[in-house]
Amino acid sequence: MNIIFFDDTNSAHLKPFTLTRPAAEIRVGIMTIREKWEKIMQAKCSWLTAEYLQKKYPVTVEDENVLVASSLLPTPELTKAVKKLQIGDGLYKNGVLLAAKLGKSASIGDICRIEEFDDEISQIASVTDIFMKNDEELRKDFKIITKSRKSAEISDTNLIIGDKKDIFVEKGAKIEGAVLNCSAGPIYIGKEAEVMEMATIRGPFALCEHSQVKMSAKIYGATTIGPWCKVGGELSNVVFFGYSNKAHDGFLGNSVVGEWCNFGADTNASNLKNNYSTIKIWNYERKRFRDTGLQFCGLFMGDHSKCGINSMFNSGTIVGVGCNLFGTGYYRNLVDSFSYGGPNTGYEKYRLDKVIETAEQVFVRRHKTFDETEKEIMEYLWENC
Repeated sequence: MNIIFFDDTNSAHLKPFTLTRPAAEIRVGIMTIREKWEKIMQAKCSWLTAEYLQKKYPVTVEDENVLVASSLLPTPELTKAVKKLQIGDGLYKNGVLLAAKLGKSASIGDICRIEEFDDEISQIASVTDIFMKNDEELRKDFKIITKSRKSAEISDTNLIIGDKKDIFVEKGAKIEGAVLNCSAGPIYIGKEAEVMEMATIRGPFALCEHSQVKMSAKIYGATTIGPWCKVGGELSNVVFFGYSNKAHDGFLGNSVVGEWCNFGADTNASNLKNNYSTIKIWNYERKRFRDTGLQFCGLFMGDHSKCGINSMFNSGTIVGVGCNLFGTGYYRNLVDSFSYGGPNTGYEKYRLDKVIETAEQVFVRRHKTFDETEKEIMEYLWENC
């Protein structure tokens, strides 16, 4: 099956994360949305996305193609309905297109039969859904990834609370002298990942490949640390997409962190207001703050953003792409992409050459190359954000 993800109307509400990726590349649970569909459907996947992202995320068209809204999470009922689609079929719910099966030269306008999907759908419709759905998705992904597989041995130096079968360790992972509590949810440790001594982890939790939990870290579920990250301090219900670091003390809760971000030592982000009222966050599409209805809601940081030591973020803060933040006091609740500065210095637009220079250096640290395609995306965003 050839699946093509199309960015639906929800994608616009998932900024700043969809400024640099299609919605299907958002990580929730252990895997990204794309990886879930690939694994469940045994499919090849590509993307129909914004023009400036197409070079990095190209579309592959075959004789038969299944189009799927990129914010949709696969459920047994939905994947069953998608498999049944015939050429020309469109799967809808309440007038909204979920999926379609089309020929090589056809477009959505060529849908000739409408199938109504009667079951519930699960999708990432807002940035808060990423951490709110992480518990459920992490448990689902754990079952999918570990089915009919045997975990690597867990060292006796660790204290395990709960049933050991709810911990899965991939080959090459290192865990010594840690507390692993899987009584509230499963714990997944990816290949070549490391959990250092005295770290305390309560599931559900996922540490993806080549990532590291630092000494004496305190982590509450449901938390996901994507590949090639370093985390320390206190985390609670946080999703790191990958390639980002919060290696020092400080608190982060009910938050989402993109790729290539870095937190200075003792950075803290509030996830609860002093008066316990619900928290508002910025919506890029509507160009205004909206009430999330949530009492607990923390920080949302876009790709390539960094903050200095002792940084402080209010609850419901959104930081765009490519920011360099520093100074004392709380940052704005909306920090525009490519902002340079902080509360006591003011903000100016960060020079593009400096953004690219830093990106090139951090890519090398993870054995990757910040190539022309990556530069073109940053140049487009710098000009248009």
